[in-house]
Amino acid sequence: MKRNFDIATPLLQLISSEQAYHYNIVPVKAKDDALTFKTDNTTDMLRQELQIVLGRTVHLVAETSENMQYYLTTNFRQRNDNQTEDLHYSSDFLEKILRSAKDIGSSDIHFEPYELKCRVRFRLDGKLKEQFLISLQEYPIIVNKLKIKAGLDISEKRLPQDGRITVKTDADEFDIRVSSLPTLHGEKLVLRILSKDANHINLSDLGFTGQELKIYEETIKKPNGIILISGPTGSGKTTTLYATLKLLNDDQTNILTIEDPIEYTLEGVNQVQLKENIGLDFSSTLRTFLRQDPDVIMVGEIRDAKTANMAIRAALTGHLVLSTIHTNSAWSTISRLIDMGIPSFLIASTLNVSVAQRLVRKLCDACKTEATVEKSLFPSNFDIPNDLKTHFMAIGCNRCYHTGYIGRKAIYEIIPITKTLINHIKQNDLEIDDYIAEHNISTLKSNALSLVEQGVTSIEEAYALLSD
Repeated sequence: MKRNFDIATPLLQLISSEQAYHYNIVPVKAKDDALTFKTDNTTDMLRQELQIVLGRTVHLVAETSENMQYYLTTNFRQRNDNQTEDLHYSSDFLEKILRSAKDIGSSDIHFEPYELKCRVRFRLDGKLKEQFLISLQEYPIIVNKLKIKAGLDISEKRLPQDGRITVKTDADEFDIRVSSLPTLHGEKLVLRILSKDANHINLSDLGFTGQELKIYEETIKKPNGIILISGPTGSGKTTTLYATLKLLNDDQTNILTIEDPIEYTLEGVNQVQLKENIGLDFSSTLRTFLRQDPDVIMVGEIRDAKTANMAIRAALTGHLVLSTIHTNSAWSTISRLIDMGIPSFLIASTLNVSVAQRLVRKLCDACKTEATVEKSLFPSNFDIPNDLKTHFMAIGCNRCYHTGYIGRKAIYEIIPITKTLINHIKQNDLEIDDYIAEHNISTLKSNALSLVEQGVTSIEEAYALLSD
């Protein structure tokens, strides 16, 4: 009979994920100079090898193979690729953290100081999980190492700073964006792991339905105008932009981007890193872009009226402009631009399409279980379709590390700006519920429900979108 077995973080960081799976061991106790592991192989040969590798006395406790698989997949993530590496980690603890985060597919690393301890958390599939504990004495040393690597001022601990690190290993090279923030008990650092290459990203793989992909590809073929993608931080907007740029990128097209940070590199695209401290901001760079004979311009984010006005100007002068904006839906992007002071007639004449997107976790096909639909599972204001009788629940197995989910999928809401909508915008009539229903436009809510009906995701994962 399996039981819950969550390994405490101090024990978890005694060995690497590779060592845990290679030797089929999980740590259960550390006392003085001795370590105790559970394993289904209690031979003297294994014990002696572990003592050599770990440099400490090792005790082995017998456990069933079935339980060992459960304990391993619950507590340790395996590498995302098939590369092999030396099981002896470098003595550099910081390098171990950075490499293990990249290996298991983490998007962010959080270094957090508190009164009695300091911890390191990884964001995996959108959820944070504690991975390491650092002593109060070691934490400032690690923070200073990171700040030096990122080119930050180690003497400045009162103000936030931003920097960048390039990490090179034998098999890989990747960039990390570093952000420091002064908190009550010291500096908190957040590291965003950036992919180096966008060549593997394709629009058809992101989550568009067939109809949505057709509409979107038609709008991006226009020689001028604005394409806006909205959504919260971490919803995949930049990935969608780069998949779009990849499709537009050819020898006859001059593509310029201004980003903060540059998350992907794409051969043939001219990319500029934002540096506001020296005056290189979105609006001033856009002004320069217009003198660079561009065909396509990508602006990382429209944050203010100045940038929005420059983007409108670029679109009016015959350029295709792609950008992101923080709004809750595709249509509320219009309201946001009007709130910024952009005249509605300019929005109507330049906006080609407004897109909103979110990410939801996908259920693990190996363990998801069908169950009867109950009203209590849904938001109180949600009308359950009559034909929705069953749904799939997340259970958890070895394949999904007992989370019930593997990977994520984007959900889109795409509103192409038609002549009818142009008139709505010019007249400041932003109530278009009837139009959306009449033209069968799929919203974030309807697409989330569709994924629930297909068994791709769970009600729990889609809950926030269903309650909107």
